[in-house]
Amino acid sequence: MNMLDGYGMDTITLAGSLEAKLAAMKDAGFSQVMLMARDLVTHPGGVPAAVQAVCSSGLRPTGFQVLRDFEGLSGHLHAYKLDIAKAMLKMCAATGSKVLLVCSSTSRHATSDLDQIAADLKKLAMLAIPLGIQVAYEALSWGRTVNAFSTSWDVVCRADCPNLGIGLDSFHIFAANTPLDAIDALDPSKIFLVQLSDFMWQETPTFEERMTTARTFRVFPGEGVHSDALADMVLRLDRLGYRGDYSFEVFNDDYQQLPLATVVERARQSARWLHQSVLHKSAPLPDWTRTT
Repeated sequence: MNMLDGYGMDTITLAGSLEAKLAAMKDAGFSQVMLMARDLVTHPGGVPAAVQAVCSSGLRPTGFQVLRDFEGLSGHLHAYKLDIAKAMLKMCAATGSKVLLVCSSTSRHATSDLDQIAADLKKLAMLAIPLGIQVAYEALSWGRTVNAFSTSWDVVCRADCPNLGIGLDSFHIFAANTPLDAIDALDPSKIFLVQLSDFMWQETPTFEERMTTARTFRVFPGEGVHSDALADMVLRLDRLGYRGDYSFEVFNDDYQQLPLATVVERARQSARWLHQSVLHKSAPLPDWTRTT
Protein backbone atom coordinates (compact mmCIF):
# COMPACT_ATOMS: atom_id res chain seq x y z
CA MET A 1 0.00 0.00 0.00
CA ASN A 2 1.32 3.44 -0.96
CA MET A 3 1.96 5.59 2.12
CA LEU A 4 0.20 8.48 0.37
CA ASP A 5 -3.01 6.55 -0.31
CA GLY A 6 -5.80 8.47 1.37
CA TYR A 7 -3.92 11.79 1.24
CA GLY A 8 -4.24 14.50 -1.37
CA MET A 9 -3.50 18.15 -2.00
CA ASP A 10 -5.59 21.14 -2.94
CA THR A 11 -4.60 22.89 -6.17
CA ILE A 12 -4.77 26.22 -4.29
CA THR A 13 -1.51 25.32 -2.53
CA LEU A 14 0.59 25.37 -5.69
CA ALA A 15 1.54 27.98 -8.28
CA GLY A 16 1.54 27.38 -12.02
CA SER A 17 -0.75 25.82 -14.58
CA LEU A 18 -3.25 23.11 -13.76
CA GLU A 19 -1.22 20.58 -15.75
CA ALA A 20 1.96 21.49 -13.85
CA LYS A 21 0.22 21.20 -10.48
CA LEU A 22 -1.25 17.80 -11.34
CA ALA A 23 2.09 16.50 -12.62
CA ALA A 24 3.92 17.67 -9.47
CA MET A 25 1.39 15.93 -7.21
CA LYS A 26 1.59 12.75 -9.26
CA ASP A 27 5.40 12.77 -9.28
CA ALA A 28 5.43 13.15 -5.48
CA GLY A 29 3.32 10.02 -5.13
CA PHE A 30 -0.08 11.52 -4.35
CA SER A 31 -3.06 9.74 -5.87
CA GLN A 32 -5.75 12.41 -5.53
CA VAL A 33 -6.38 16.12 -5.92
CA MET A 34 -8.90 18.59 -4.48
CA LEU A 35 -10.08 20.79 -7.34
CA MET A 36 -11.38 24.35 -7.37
CA ALA A 37 -13.86 25.81 -9.84
CA ARG A 38 -11.27 28.37 -10.93
CA ASP A 39 -9.05 25.50 -12.12
CA LEU A 40 -11.64 24.90 -14.82
CA VAL A 41 -12.94 28.36 -15.66
CA THR A 42 -9.50 30.04 -15.89
CA HIS A 43 -7.90 27.29 -17.97
CA PRO A 44 -6.62 28.67 -21.32
CA GLY A 45 -8.37 25.85 -23.13
CA GLY A 46 -11.64 26.31 -21.28
CA VAL A 47 -13.54 23.89 -19.09
CA PRO A 48 -13.32 20.90 -21.48
CA ALA A 49 -9.53 21.16 -21.65
CA ALA A 50 -9.26 21.44 -17.88
CA VAL A 51 -11.48 18.38 -17.42
CA GLN A 52 -9.30 16.47 -19.89
CA ALA A 53 -6.18 17.48 -17.96
CA VAL A 54 -7.65 16.10 -14.74
CA CYS A 55 -8.72 12.86 -16.43
CA SER A 56 -5.33 12.41 -18.11
CA SER A 57 -3.39 13.03 -14.89
CA GLY A 58 -4.39 9.73 -13.31
CA LEU A 59 -5.25 11.56 -10.07
CA ARG A 60 -8.62 10.89 -8.46
CA PRO A 61 -10.59 14.03 -7.59
CA THR A 62 -11.03 14.20 -3.83
CA GLY A 63 -13.77 16.76 -4.32
CA PHE A 64 -14.73 20.06 -5.89
CA GLN A 65 -14.88 23.45 -4.19
CA VAL A 66 -16.39 25.73 -3.27
CA LEU A 67 -20.03 26.86 -3.15
CA ARG A 68 -20.25 29.90 -0.85
CA ASP A 69 -23.10 31.81 0.80
CA PHE A 70 -25.72 29.44 -0.54
CA GLU A 71 -28.05 28.68 2.34
CA GLY A 72 -30.52 30.83 4.27
CA LEU A 73 -31.45 33.24 1.50
CA SER A 74 -34.91 34.08 0.15
CA GLY A 75 -36.58 35.49 -2.93
CA HIS A 76 -34.36 36.58 -5.82
CA LEU A 77 -31.19 35.92 -3.82
CA HIS A 78 -32.17 32.30 -3.27
CA ALA A 79 -33.05 31.87 -6.96
CA TYR A 80 -29.72 33.38 -7.99
CA LYS A 81 -27.69 31.11 -5.71
CA LEU A 82 -29.68 28.09 -6.86
CA ASP A 83 -28.60 28.79 -10.45
CA ILE A 84 -24.97 29.13 -9.31
CA ALA A 85 -25.25 25.83 -7.43
CA LYS A 86 -26.56 24.02 -10.50
CA ALA A 87 -23.60 25.27 -12.55
CA MET A 88 -21.17 24.19 -9.82
CA LEU A 89 -22.73 20.73 -9.67
CA LYS A 90 -22.38 20.41 -13.43
CA MET A 91 -18.65 21.21 -13.29
CA CYS A 92 -18.19 18.93 -10.29
CA ALA A 93 -19.75 16.04 -12.21
CA ALA A 94 -17.69 16.77 -15.33
CA THR A 95 -14.42 16.26 -13.42
CA GLY A 96 -15.60 13.00 -11.90
CA SER A 97 -15.62 14.52 -8.42
CA LYS A 98 -17.98 12.75 -6.03
CA VAL A 99 -18.05 15.50 -3.38
CA LEU A 100 -19.09 19.17 -3.63
CA LEU A 101 -17.85 21.31 -0.76
CA VAL A 102 -20.25 23.96 0.57
CA CYS A 103 -19.01 26.52 3.11
CA SER A 104 -21.32 28.03 5.70
CA SER A 105 -22.74 31.42 4.80
CA THR A 106 -21.17 34.70 5.83
CA SER A 107 -23.93 36.80 4.27
CA ARG A 108 -25.80 39.30 6.43
CA HIS A 109 -28.77 38.67 4.15
CA ALA A 110 -29.01 35.03 5.26
CA THR A 111 -31.32 33.86 8.01
CA SER A 112 -29.98 32.38 11.24
CA ASP A 113 -32.85 29.86 11.33
CA LEU A 114 -31.15 26.45 11.39
CA ASP A 115 -34.25 24.70 10.08
CA GLN A 116 -34.32 26.96 7.01
CA ILE A 117 -30.59 26.46 6.50
CA ALA A 118 -31.14 22.70 6.68
CA ALA A 119 -34.02 22.89 4.19
CA ASP A 120 -31.88 24.79 1.67
CA LEU A 121 -29.03 22.31 1.98
CA LYS A 122 -31.44 19.43 1.55
CA LYS A 123 -32.70 21.03 -1.67
CA LEU A 124 -29.11 21.26 -2.91
CA ALA A 125 -28.42 17.66 -1.96
CA MET A 126 -31.51 16.49 -3.82
CA LEU A 127 -30.21 18.24 -6.96
CA ALA A 128 -26.92 16.38 -6.52
CA ILE A 129 -28.43 12.90 -6.23
CA PRO A 130 -28.94 12.27 -9.98
CA LEU A 131 -25.29 13.24 -10.55
CA GLY A 132 -24.00 10.84 -7.91
CA ILE A 133 -22.54 13.69 -5.88
CA GLN A 134 -22.35 14.04 -2.11
CA VAL A 135 -22.61 17.50 -0.54
CA ALA A 136 -20.16 18.23 2.29
CA TYR A 137 -21.21 21.16 4.49
CA GLU A 138 -18.27 22.87 6.19
CA ALA A 139 -18.40 25.39 9.01
CA LEU A 140 -16.27 28.45 8.27
CA SER A 141 -14.80 29.82 11.49
CA TRP A 142 -16.11 33.24 10.45
CA GLY A 143 -19.53 31.98 9.34
CA ARG A 144 -22.42 34.26 10.32
CA THR A 145 -24.52 31.57 12.01
CA VAL A 146 -22.65 28.29 11.48
CA ASN A 147 -19.01 28.68 12.54
CA ALA A 148 -18.32 25.43 14.40
CA PHE A 149 -18.53 21.91 13.06
CA SER A 150 -20.80 20.93 15.92
CA THR A 151 -23.37 23.36 14.48
CA SER A 152 -22.88 22.18 10.89
CA TRP A 153 -23.48 18.64 12.18
CA ASP A 154 -26.70 19.82 13.83
CA VAL A 155 -27.84 21.26 10.49
CA VAL A 156 -26.99 18.05 8.62
CA CYS A 157 -28.95 16.01 11.14
CA ARG A 158 -31.96 18.31 10.75
CA ALA A 159 -31.83 17.96 6.96
CA ASP A 160 -31.66 14.15 7.17
CA CYS A 161 -30.65 13.57 3.54
CA PRO A 162 -28.50 10.56 2.57
CA ASN A 163 -26.01 12.44 0.39
CA LEU A 164 -25.66 15.46 2.71
CA GLY A 165 -22.86 15.25 5.24
CA ILE A 166 -20.19 17.43 6.75
CA GLY A 167 -16.72 18.54 5.76
CA LEU A 168 -14.19 19.04 8.53
CA ASP A 169 -11.34 21.54 8.26
CA SER A 170 -8.69 21.55 10.98
CA PHE A 171 -7.89 25.23 10.44
CA HIS A 172 -11.44 26.32 11.19
CA ILE A 173 -11.67 23.96 14.17
CA PHE A 174 -8.53 25.40 15.75
CA ALA A 175 -9.36 29.00 14.81
CA ALA A 176 -12.81 28.73 16.41
CA ASN A 177 -11.49 26.76 19.39
CA THR A 178 -14.16 24.10 18.87
CA PRO A 179 -13.65 21.29 21.42
CA LEU A 180 -12.38 18.13 19.72
CA ASP A 181 -14.61 16.07 22.02
CA ALA A 182 -17.47 16.98 19.67
CA ILE A 183 -15.93 14.66 17.05
CA ASP A 184 -17.01 11.69 19.14
CA ALA A 185 -20.68 12.56 18.49
CA LEU A 186 -20.32 12.39 14.69
CA ASP A 187 -21.42 9.58 12.42
CA PRO A 188 -18.30 8.60 10.43
CA SER A 189 -20.42 7.62 7.42
CA LYS A 190 -21.59 11.25 7.20
CA ILE A 191 -18.11 12.76 7.17
CA PHE A 192 -17.57 13.26 3.45
CA LEU A 193 -14.29 15.19 3.52
CA VAL A 194 -11.51 16.13 5.94
CA GLN A 195 -9.18 18.99 5.04
CA LEU A 196 -6.01 19.47 7.07
CA SER A 197 -3.74 22.44 7.66
CA ASP A 198 -2.23 24.37 10.55
CA PHE A 199 -0.99 27.91 11.26
CA MET A 200 1.82 29.57 13.16
CA TRP A 201 0.11 31.25 16.12
CA GLN A 202 -2.13 29.98 18.87
CA GLU A 203 -5.12 32.33 18.63
CA THR A 204 -7.17 34.10 15.97
CA PRO A 205 -9.59 36.05 18.19
CA THR A 206 -11.34 38.06 15.47
CA PHE A 207 -13.11 37.01 12.28
CA GLU A 208 -10.83 39.37 10.33
CA GLU A 209 -7.67 37.72 11.66
CA ARG A 210 -9.10 34.27 10.93
CA MET A 211 -9.85 35.22 7.33
CA THR A 212 -6.41 36.77 6.76
CA THR A 213 -4.60 33.77 8.24
CA ALA A 214 -6.80 31.27 6.42
CA ARG A 215 -6.27 32.86 3.02
CA THR A 216 -2.56 33.68 3.20
CA PHE A 217 -0.63 31.76 5.86
CA ARG A 218 -1.76 28.24 6.53
CA VAL A 219 0.96 25.59 6.73
CA PHE A 220 1.04 21.82 6.34
CA PRO A 221 0.15 19.52 9.24
CA GLY A 222 3.21 19.22 11.48
CA GLU A 223 4.58 22.63 10.50
CA GLY A 224 2.44 24.78 12.78
CA VAL A 225 1.88 25.25 16.50
CA HIS A 226 -1.19 22.99 16.75
CA SER A 227 0.54 19.69 15.92
CA ASP A 228 -0.61 18.01 19.13
CA ALA A 229 -4.22 19.05 18.53
CA LEU A 230 -4.06 18.03 14.87
CA ALA A 231 -2.70 14.61 15.81
CA ASP A 232 -5.48 14.29 18.40
CA MET A 233 -8.08 15.21 15.77
CA VAL A 234 -6.84 12.61 13.28
CA LEU A 235 -6.61 9.92 15.95
CA ARG A 236 -10.16 10.68 17.13
CA LEU A 237 -11.43 10.38 13.55
CA ASP A 238 -9.58 7.09 13.15
CA ARG A 239 -11.06 5.69 16.37
CA LEU A 240 -14.48 6.88 15.29
CA GLY A 241 -14.16 4.77 12.15
CA TYR A 242 -13.49 7.46 9.52
CA ARG A 243 -11.71 5.86 6.56
CA GLY A 244 -12.19 8.60 4.00
CA ASP A 245 -9.84 11.07 2.39
CA TYR A 246 -7.54 13.68 3.92
CA SER A 247 -6.70 16.67 1.76
CA PHE A 248 -4.10 19.32 2.55
CA GLU A 249 -5.81 22.68 2.07
CA VAL A 250 -2.90 25.04 2.54
CA PHE A 251 -3.40 28.64 1.44
CA ASN A 252 0.09 30.12 1.78
CA ASP A 253 1.50 33.13 -0.06
CA ASP A 254 5.07 31.90 0.51
CA TYR A 255 4.36 28.52 -1.09
CA GLN A 256 2.98 30.32 -4.14
CA GLN A 257 6.52 31.67 -4.68
CA LEU A 258 8.36 28.35 -4.37
CA PRO A 259 9.05 25.66 -6.97
CA LEU A 260 6.35 23.03 -7.23
CA ALA A 261 8.73 20.22 -6.27
CA THR A 262 9.69 22.04 -3.05
CA VAL A 263 6.09 22.47 -1.93
CA VAL A 264 4.91 18.96 -2.78
CA GLU A 265 7.88 17.54 -0.88
CA ARG A 266 6.73 19.44 2.21
CA ALA A 267 3.29 17.94 1.68
CA ARG A 268 4.84 14.49 1.33
CA GLN A 269 6.71 14.90 4.63
CA SER A 270 3.45 15.95 6.27
CA ALA A 271 1.66 12.87 4.98
CA ARG A 272 4.55 10.69 6.20
CA TRP A 273 4.27 12.17 9.69
CA LEU A 274 0.51 11.57 9.79
CA HIS A 275 0.72 8.07 8.38
CA GLN A 276 3.71 6.73 10.27
CA SER A 277 3.97 8.72 13.49
CA VAL A 278 0.37 9.68 14.24
CA LEU A 279 -1.83 6.86 12.95
CA HIS A 280 0.56 3.93 13.33
CA LYS A 281 2.58 4.95 16.38
CA SER A 282 2.41 7.54 19.13
CA ALA A 283 2.07 11.15 18.04
CA PRO A 284 5.33 13.05 18.69
CA LEU A 285 6.02 16.43 17.19
CA PRO A 286 7.74 15.85 13.87
CA ASP A 287 11.51 16.36 13.97
CA TRP A 288 11.62 17.67 10.41
CA THR A 289 9.64 20.78 11.39
CA ARG A 290 12.40 21.85 13.79
CA THR A 291 15.17 21.96 11.22
CA THR A 292 16.50 25.36 10.15
